[in-house]
Amino acid sequence: MSVALAVVRMLVVLLACAPAPAFAQIYPAKQIRVIDAYPAGGSTDWIARIIGPKFAENTGQHWIVDNRPGAQGIIGVQLASKAPPDGYTLLMFTASHAIHASFYKNLPYDMLKDFAPVSLTSLTVNLLLVNPGVPANSVKELIALAKARPGQLSFGSAGLGSQNHLAMELFKYMTATNMAHIPYKATQSAVIDVLTGRIDLMVGPLPAFMPHIKSGRARALAVSSPKRALALPDLPTVAESGVPGYETTNSTGVLAPAGTSPDIISKLNAEIVKVLNQPEMKERLISNGAEPVGSSPEEFGEYLRRETAKWANLIKDIGLVPEQW
Repeated sequence: MSVALAVVRMLVVLLACAPAPAFAQIYPAKQIRVIDAYPAGGSTDWIARIIGPKFAENTGQHWIVDNRPGAQGIIGVQLASKAPPDGYTLLMFTASHAIHASFYKNLPYDMLKDFAPVSLTSLTVNLLLVNPGVPANSVKELIALAKARPGQLSFGSAGLGSQNHLAMELFKYMTATNMAHIPYKATQSAVIDVLTGRIDLMVGPLPAFMPHIKSGRARALAVSSPKRALALPDLPTVAESGVPGYETTNSTGVLAPAGTSPDIISKLNAEIVKVLNQPEMKERLISNGAEPVGSSPEEFGEYLRRETAKWANLIKDIGLVPEQW
């Protein structure tokens, strides 16, 4: 045997015995942190937390939700954008993140460039909700009341630039009404003030409102989705209640930092879609007004681009001046 051949064989043996590098280990090899840029109890938090147990059951690794609220979600998104692209830090997407690209100047990240889409997880029905003390039992009655009392009715939101803020701005624009915006730091805080009568109404995700509708502490006038909610089939849409063309839904999804390996994205997507397709998961989501999706990364990327453009056009059309970040 030649010396050269002996050396080659020795190298082959050494390489075969060497430990596998970290990136070649089976993914996931440790727990995954899922950043939600809003407080616990909101729609993204709820979706993330019901995915977690099934994800852990299927993969053997924990899916830990890390709530990082602040600055209308910008703090949490910025944190996720700077995480290592190793698949162990993810971001729960919500519609507000697509709005912020046009609503704020000089954001410290770019949603379309700094993140890799994994999967759109759900489309959540929004409700137009009023305090029971508001003398309006339908959308048409609410519009008439708002026109009779210009600027006197107040609506809450999760803050300037949030999805429920823009949903109400769209409603005002399309109905030629004037109502006062009261921004909060989180959807749940606004919900509490609707229930207690401190503010009159708001638009927001059905899962956050369902318990209060059932208890009678709040009155839902309509859903803002293009079709009626399976969870509340007797409740009309805003569009069929006198505002044709009105439509807003609150989407959720999973993003990874840009640069994450396509193999990891594919693995994450497969596991998330598997969870969303389980019958008990579908039933739980639908009963709370959330339609399970489970898209491909490519489909989610296209959706994200469409949403970003849609809200940019709306902000321009209604004359909102972008805020300085």
